[in-house]
Order: sequence, then C-alpha cells, then structure tokens
Amino acid sequence: MSHCGRFQPHAISRRDMLRRSACGFGAAAFAGMFADIVRATEAVGAARGVGGAAHGAVGAAGTAGAGATAAPIAGPHFRPTARSVIFLYMDGGPSQMDTFDPKPELAKWHGKAFPMKMERTQFNDNGATLASPWQFARHGGCGLPVSTLFPNIARCVDDLCVVRSMTSKFNEHTNANYFLHTGVGIVGRPSMGAWVSYGLGDARNDLPSFVVINGGLIPPGGRELLGSGFLPSAHQCSVFRPQGDGMPNVRGAVQGDRQRKVLDFSGELDAAFAERTGRPDALEAAIHNAELAFAMQASVPDLMAVDGESAEVRELYGLDAPYEHTRTFARECLLARRMVERGVQFIELTCPGTGHDRWDQHSNLRKGHEDNARAVDQPIAALLTDLKRRGLLEQTLVVWGGEFGRTPFAQGTDGRDHNPHGFTVWLAGGGIKGGMTYGATDEFGYKAVDRAVEIHDLHATMLHCLGFDHRLLTSRFGGRDMRLTDVHGRVMREWLA
Repeated sequence: MSHCGRFQPHAISRRDMLRRSACGFGAAAFAGMFADIVRATEAVGAARGVGGAAHGAVGAAGTAGAGATAAPIAGPHFRPTARSVIFLYMDGGPSQMDTFDPKPELAKWHGKAFPMKMERTQFNDNGATLASPWQFARHGGCGLPVSTLFPNIARCVDDLCVVRSMTSKFNEHTNANYFLHTGVGIVGRPSMGAWVSYGLGDARNDLPSFVVINGGLIPPGGRELLGSGFLPSAHQCSVFRPQGDGMPNVRGAVQGDRQRKVLDFSGELDAAFAERTGRPDALEAAIHNAELAFAMQASVPDLMAVDGESAEVRELYGLDAPYEHTRTFARECLLARRMVERGVQFIELTCPGTGHDRWDQHSNLRKGHEDNARAVDQPIAALLTDLKRRGLLEQTLVVWGGEFGRTPFAQGTDGRDHNPHGFTVWLAGGGIKGGMTYGATDEFGYKAVDRAVEIHDLHATMLHCLGFDHRLLTSRFGGRDMRLTDVHGRVMREWLA
C-alpha cells in the first residue's frame, strides 16, 4: 500500500493516549489515582522523616522517563549541606600506602616474600614485599599522617575525612571505572554527575549542571562513564578543556539578534515536530542543548577568563609553575572554583597526561607517583584553601580518589599492581567532618579490616550531602526503579559534621 509521503510514525506517550481516548476520561481516572499515590508517598516520606512532598514528586518524575528535560524533578528531599560536588578523579589508582595510609610494617618485610595470601592480580607478576619510597609525617591540629608526596595537601588535613577502608568489586580499570562513576560495573548506566543533574536540575540556564574538565586523559571506559544512560539526554556531561575557549565553537559565527531569531525559528520547527511525534527524548535534549549553547556563548568566555585573577591567586594555584602539568591542573582547579561560584552542581576533573600511564604504576613507581603528585598537589591544596576563605567549602563537597588502590607487594621489582580490597579516598567540605580518618587496612595496607566501605556507600553519602535520600532518587527503566546505588548503599553518618 502506498501513501502520500507525508505520514510520520506517531509515538504517543501513555499520558497522551489517556488524554485523547474516550474524551479524556482515562486521563481523569489516572489523575485521581495519581493523587492517591502522591498522598500515600507523602505519608511514607513523612514517616521516614525525609520530606514527604519531595519524595512523592521525585518518585512521580522518576517514573515519567524520557520526556523530561533538565528542569528539576523535585529538588532535594531535605536540607542539603552541599550545593555542588567537585570530584578530583585520580585516574589509574593511587597507592594508599604511599599517600595517606602509612604502613611501617612494609619496611620490616621489604624485599622478603609477602607473608599474606595473595589474591589474583591483573598481571600476576607478583614480587616481594615493597616498602614505600616516601616518608610520612603528621600534620595539622588532628595530627593526620600524610606522605611527602603531598606537602601542600598536608597543610589542609584538618578539613579532610580520610577513608582508608574503601573497597571495589573490580580489579580491572574499565569495569572499576564504570563502577566508581555509575554504581554498576558495565556500560550504559548514568554517571553520578548525571544523577545529580537529574535530581537538582539546572541551577542556571547559561552553564551546564554537569561538567567534566578534561586535563588530557579520558579514563578507560571512555565518554560512556560520563553519560546520562537511561536518564534524559540533557543530563549528560559537557566536557571543557582547561585552556583557551574551554570548548569548540563557543564563539558562534552568528551572533546577537540574528542568532536569536534563527534559534527561535528552529525552536518553532522542533516544537511542531515534537507535537507530532510525542516529544522524544532526543529531540527534547536537542532543544535544551541549543538553548544552552546559545546562552553559553555569553557565559563561557567570562568563565574561562582566569587571566583576570589576581597575582596572589595565580601563585596560589600554580598557574605559572615551572612544571607544565601543574599549570594544567591549576587551571582545572581554578575553573572548578569559578564554576562553583556560578552554580554548576557537579564538576569532575581528570588528570593531565604526565607521560606516565596515569596513577597506574605497574613499574617505575617512584617516578610515576612523584610526577603525578607534582601535577596535582599544589592546585588541590589551593582549591581547598580558596574555597574555604571564600566561604564556599562549607557548601562544596570535594572528593578525591581513584577506582582502586595498589598492592603492598611489588609487580616485578619497582611497581604495584591493582588492589580493590582496601584503598583510600578522602572527602572535604559540604557537611563532611574534617581532621579525621575512618576505617583501616591490615598492617600491610592490603585489605580493609575495620569498617569496610563500598563505592555504593560513597555514592549514598554524596547524595545525602546534596539533600537526597539515595533510595528515593530513582528513574523507571527496564521494568523497575533504578538508582545510582542500585539496591545497596548506606549513608556514612560517621563522616558527617
């Protein structure tokens, strides 16, 4: 059978079907049932003390699926202690016993056969016990020990909650990266930044809510680590470069009133098409992104104008440091502060390429870790200092860590293999208690033996600081309500101020 050629497949939503069928009585019935659902969820939320109205609204919006845009689905369930997250992603897995978890016992066993049972490693080229090449000293009023790798961060320890008992379920970079970023060790799930954007919506309409500042290394797993998965496409990340304009084509060829007219005309065409096709997510995201891109032409050049910062700030961050990669990460950290000031809600920083395979030192441990630390130490300390003196640290959650740690025994003679059984992350600001350690690994730093923590617990606590009960921030997909923490996770209240 032929047709006129103007037929468009019309994918209508269930709401449209109910509204259009039987004079709309189906929609009226649904509205009545939905009101009962909202009242019931409000009662459950009130009983749990998590803000019933927000609970009901989040649940309803979460099941609505792909028709949503980057508008807030409800806002926080309760009063947040943080409004933004800065994730300092140390790609590759820094060694816990060489950074924030000193193990003197390693020196006693250095060069000898490792006395504990060895779990299977990535390469199974396991050597003797390997002591840390660096010394530790206590710092701050709390007396927290820090390796000589981080002389600048050491001055900020009274603001850090150092978690020494983190664990992961994966021993390989790609799966471990998916797990760290999305809560599941496979591709296709929303990144934690996308969940934050989904829950909070755009704080302002001229910058993205979820930003990755790429210092030069996109982690194993690729851009899918940073995507929106089954959430609406408007919540995926926007990638910035720390230099120049920040992103390609931000300075549009067509400007001013003319561009506004072009955009309005395009929007009218998109809206008409969307009305015929049931407003698919891809089109909704395209409309949102076009409007955001237009607004960013004015906001991004101002954001990127770090040369206007004072000489004191430039020196603090290391913008003119002799080491090239310190300069790169300094711009990343300074941009993160400027984004927080402008209301960006989730900012991830990736490592600069120092000529090593990230923090993944399977050999040449000393040189690799020293160069990586040299790149990030001064800028991170400057970020914490600058946020604090501007009154922003108390509302900004800063998280430092990689996808796993390293083995206390050598790979070959001068490296360390992957270790997911016990490693270190730290948090600061945003409602986190500073000047403390939590949990412990064994005497060699190999496995968590006291108060072990999972990545799901980290995610639950991050969402809590942003005002969300992680169990209630959901989106309907594949026949069930999905969440960042899957069916796991606990808020680590011992970390909270």
